[in-house]
Formats: sequence, structure tokens, C-alpha cells
Amino acid sequence: MIRYRRPKQDDSTIIQLIESELVPLSSMDGKQILEIKKDLPKRLTNGVTLVASPYYEGDAVGFVHFMLHGDLLYIDMLAVASAAQRKRWGNLLMVQAERFAQSRGCKRSKVMVDTINTIGLSFYKKLGYAPTRIHPSSKIYELEKQLQV
Repeated sequence: MIRYRRPKQDDSTIIQLIESELVPLSSMDGKQILEIKKDLPKRLTNGVTLVASPYYEGDAVGFVHFMLHGDLLYIDMLAVASAAQRKRWGNLLMVQAERFAQSRGCKRSKVMVDTINTIGLSFYKKLGYAPTRIHPSSKIYELEKQLQV
């Protein structure tokens, strides 16, 4: 099931997922990663975080954090525990985030993916996202998708 984040229950798992699933795929240096980790609690209060869980009271196996900017849905972070990958949790999280955004007037979606994250890039392409540009200095692909009206 997909539900809204419960900070007391979910934040430690979300931070663990970031450290185990996202940080190893990042092109950032150690100093940049430390700054981002320090900012995570505040970052999670901006926008919406949905959590994937086997049942309503269960612990998170994945999450998506996103923000809405006018007609744009910006996917900030998506991670699924390695043991829960390839079980459609990522797809379900993205569908819910896109539906949420569409219900609030968003017409397009954007996500950034590190160039070394080939699995993430493939995942987003299967969902209909297309690379719009690359940021060579930060080694990040920018991908976009038009949302159905």
C-alpha cells in the first residue's frame, strides 16, 4: 500500500534508504553528501513524501519525496529497499505522486538522475521520462515527462 509519511515511524527508514540506495549512486563528494544529510529533516518537511509499505501499519520499504512548482511536479527522491525492488513499489509510488500532482493541475514532471545510476535512468525511461539535458559539472541527467490531463 502507498500512504503518507509518518515522521516518527518512517523518517529513520527513509534516511537509511537514502544512505543505502541513493548515496552509493551519487556523483557527489563526501563533503556535499554530509551537507545534504544534515539538511534531510528540513528537506522532508518541504513537499510531500509518500511511503510504500506492505500494510497500513507496516514499516516503509520505499518512498518518494516530491514538490509541486506551478504546473511542474518535481521528483526530489525515490528509493526502494534492495530486498523490495522489482516488486512494483517504485512504479506504485510514481503513479501516486503523478496522480497527486495532476489533481493539483500539474502538466509535466521532472526528475534528476546521476549519470552513474543506469538502473534509475532505465526505470524512469520505462515510465515515459525522456532526457532533456545533461549537467556535466554535476554528472546528472535531467528527465521530463508530460502528465496526462
